[in-house]
Amino acid sequence: MPILHASYKDIKKSAKKALRNQSVKSRLKTETAKFLGLLSSKKMDEAKKQLTFLVSQLDKAKSKGIIHKNTASRKKSRLMKKLNVTSA
Repeated sequence: MPILHASYKDIKKSAKKALRNQSVKSRLKTETAKFLGLLSSKKMDEAKKQLTFLVSQLDKAKSKGIIHKNTASRKKSRLMKKLNVTSA
């Protein structure tokens, strides 16, 4: 027979984690949009700073298990490629 208290606690815990994960993913999307905006306006110095910040945020999300390691690597690679193409 299942223990109801534990199942209620699990529901609360998963909701808390989902909210935390959602906020981190949202922040990643916002920071990515900022970076792409800086690239389109040709502000290379600011874009490089934004990229280093974005890479660190992706690594943190990867280490906490919010995003998969391959997803983080793919996003970092594509963003760096865009920076290199734009600056060249």
